Formats: sequence, structure tokens, C-alpha cells
Amino acid sequence: MDGGRRVLRSLTEQLGSPFAFAFARPQFAAAAAAVSRPAPRSRAPRRSRLDKLRAAAVHPLATGALVFGFLGAAFAYSAVRGGAYENFIQTVGTPGDLLARAVGMGIDTVTISGISELKETEILAYAGVKARNSLPYLDAEGMRTRLRSVPMIRDAEVRKLYPSRLAITIVERQPYALWQKDGKISIVSADGMPIDTLHDERYARLPLIVGDGANERLDQYRKIIEAAGDLAGRIKAGALVSKRRWSLFTTDNVEVRLPELQPELAVEKLARLQRDHRILDKDIVAIDLRVPGRIEVQLSNEAASARLENLSRKTKGKV
Repeated sequence: MDGGRRVLRSLTEQLGSPFAFAFARPQFAAAAAAVSRPAPRSRAPRRSRLDKLRAAAVHPLATGALVFGFLGAAFAYSAVRGGAYENFIQTVGTPGDLLARAVGMGIDTVTISGISELKETEILAYAGVKARNSLPYLDAEGMRTRLRSVPMIRDAEVRKLYPSRLAITIVERQPYALWQKDGKISIVSADGMPIDTLHDERYARLPLIVGDGANERLDQYRKIIEAAGDLAGRIKAGALVSKRRWSLFTTDNVEVRLPELQPELAVEKLARLQRDHRILDKDIVAIDLRVPGRIEVQLSNEAASARLENLSRKTKGKV
């Protein structure tokens, strides 16, 4: 026994066999560590990363950012759902437009060329140019498409001239004739496109065509008038009959019935008859040129009565 009254054992007795050392060594190491390690000091427990984040989250600035972010998202959602954002876009433009205008790329000048019948205010309205627009975000192709959809406009060009100028060039359809169908009179261009309705006497001087599909045969009617030569001034209207043939009406209310095929040749023949025999100055109401090589003339009622009476007198005289 030692002085402390503990039983002393040899190292061999403590470990026993070599195998016992393997099992005893951890105990020995632990014991050695226990002996060499100083006693731990008393300190506050360490906080985990999650605890730190939670602590930072309750910081006043972070809290304010979260609140304002939440309120901003809620406002944006409500604005989109309620239509406020769309109203904002329609009033002042998109954020891109706002930025572009802020740096001097708004639309300060609009140049319009090529118009004679249309007005500048009408072009701006058809094109959809607004004060909220900016040059970089302007849809020039869409604007051109809108302009070309206007019946009076045959073609249009839209150019963006930076930093702040918009140039619009218009090619108008010129009024060429008046087209009457179902009691309604429309103004048509040379290609037959109806471009407006007749509102006043401004276009009363234009040639008049009548009938279903007459506007689609306007090119043929134009050739007929050209073939009439000096007689064209006495033709006030042309009617397309059953979408097949034309009948002309003169200023003296004489109907000239043309054939379906080669009506220009028949009109040239009419011009010769007028030049040689003044046929249109007779008391007639119609001339039929539909049968080649033959001319049929229909007298007015008065002329027909007078002719019958004259024939009757001649017959009695012979008896």
C-alpha cells in the first residue's frame, strides 16, 4: 500500500496481457488528457448561425426593409389586378418610355409629308402617336400597319430620327370615281378601293359607276371612257348590268347598251355615229349596240307617237 492506502499494482498486472493493452489504451489516453487539459472556464453558450440570422432579422433597418418590400409587392400585385398599372401606362407610358424621355429621346417633332386629302391630326390619330411615347420604344412597323389599314392610305413609311424626331410619309389613294350600290354612294380610288362615303358636293364632279361589282371593273370602264374620245364629256354614268356588261348614260339621259365583249370598239362606233349623224341629238332614249353590225334605236314616247302619226298620215294619203 502507498501512503494513501491504495493497492499498488505493477504495470503488467494492470495491463495483464498484450491484448489487454489495446483495450486499456483509450482509458489511459483519456486519463492522460484529463490530467493535461486545464479546467474549462465558465462562458456563455455559443449561438448557432440560425440564431444569428434571427437576431439580425429583428434589426430595425432589416425589419423596415422587409415591411416596405412586402408592402411594395402587395401594391404592385393590387395595381396589376385592379388595372391601375395599365392606366398608368396609358397615361404616362412604360418605365422604358419614362427613362427615354428623361434622357432626351421623347418625340418632340413629327414631320408628315405626302398628304392632300387627309389632315395631319387624322394621320396622328390613325398612327396612334401619343405624348407618352418615346423614340426607342416606338413600334414603327405596327404604326405603319395601322396607317396602311386606312382605306384612304395606299402606303406609309415611318422613320425614327434620333434623338427626338419622327418622320411619316404617306401615299394617298386619290379619289377617282363615285360608286353607287344599294342606294349608297362611295368614293373609290383608281384601283376600285372604297375610301370614303360621299358627304358633300366636293367630289360630285367624279365619274359615276353603278351596280354590284362595278368598282372591281373600274379599269375596264376607264378604257371605255378613253375610247369615247370627245364624246366622254357627255357620259355621266356607267352601270354594270348583271356583272357582265356596261350600259352608258349620257347627259341627255340616253342609255347606250354595250356588248359584253369588246365594249371599247362599240363606243368608238358610237363616237363615229355622233360625229357623222349627230345620233345623240335625236329624240331618242336608248341605243343598242350589243349585236355586232347592227344598231337599234329606241325613240322617246313623244317621238314614237309623232312617228306613228306621220306614218298614219302617209298611209291615208296613199289611199
